[in-house]
Amino acid sequence: MNRRSFMGAVSAVAVCLSLATGASAQDKKFTIALVPGLTTDAFYITMQRGAQAAADALGVDLVFQGAPDFNPVTQVPVLDAVIARAPDAILIAPTDTTQLIEPLRKAHDAGIPVITVDTFIGTGKYQTGAGDADFPLAYIASDNVLGGKMAARALAAAIGGEGKVYVSNVKPGISTTDQREEGFKAAMAEEFPNITVLETQFNENDANKAASQLQGVFAREADLKGVFGANLFSALGAANGVQQAGKSGAIKVVAFDAPTSIVDNIKTGLVDVAIAQHPAEIGYFGVVSAVAHLTGNSIPVSIGTGFTVMDKTNIDNPDVAKYVYSD
Repeated sequence: MNRRSFMGAVSAVAVCLSLATGASAQDKKFTIALVPGLTTDAFYITMQRGAQAAADALGVDLVFQGAPDFNPVTQVPVLDAVIARAPDAILIAPTDTTQLIEPLRKAHDAGIPVITVDTFIGTGKYQTGAGDADFPLAYIASDNVLGGKMAARALAAAIGGEGKVYVSNVKPGISTTDQREEGFKAAMAEEFPNITVLETQFNENDANKAASQLQGVFAREADLKGVFGANLFSALGAANGVQQAGKSGAIKVVAFDAPTSIVDNIKTGLVDVAIAQHPAEIGYFGVVSAVAHLTGNSIPVSIGTGFTVMDKTNIDNPDVAKYVYSD
């Protein structure tokens, strides 16, 4: 099932129309830098491919430079190096909502336009004239609150609308996973009164820790029915914990994100449902927006991209499988 917000689609069309009127005025070859959350994740590799497709179509150079792990300590030096190269614009997936504000302000103060993709700084509300983190031009991403709600509905359906579940998450302070948890809990509270959401387990992006946490929760709550992994590491770790506990099929697992491994995980029953984002669209619209701005056109401050829900019933459908991330 594909879900795409109406306003996100309208915003994307507006960007493309705006660019179409201004691209012909381009009198130099722009360089746009894409700084991912990490370089080794299939989500960001797929985002890069979408960005490269737009760069090729528009005749701009794309620089893809990032750290090997999702951590502000390693991302900030990469960002500093990118700023030193003075690209015409920076697209970045900030690894922390607060710790990347001042490093990105350096780019802004140097006259380099900043667009955040996938994740954001501050509240993600830009160009408002308020706060210390509203200077990026735009935020382009999935609606992660909506994605969390979709995960809640999928898990509720899988467990028959009643029972105990919990969220396996990374750590507080990451905008995307914070919002997925928020959406998940909101939908459970509003729509599924017979489901109890237990305390969130934070795993620091360690799948082994997520597996141990699943077993710990199950030891305390023998009637546990399901778990939502707010990112792939959380989901697969929890799923391995379910398998180790001998409860595959009895404790349902909903995963966020869809690298190639998710296909086998769904087919074998390790994971019951996956919520796939559309990272290629994020990268594509990021480059399009940057070029539109650089050629004197206005751009939306927010562009939302879609989701695809994957399970055993549709994973072999080409219209669904095309949203499995590249690696």
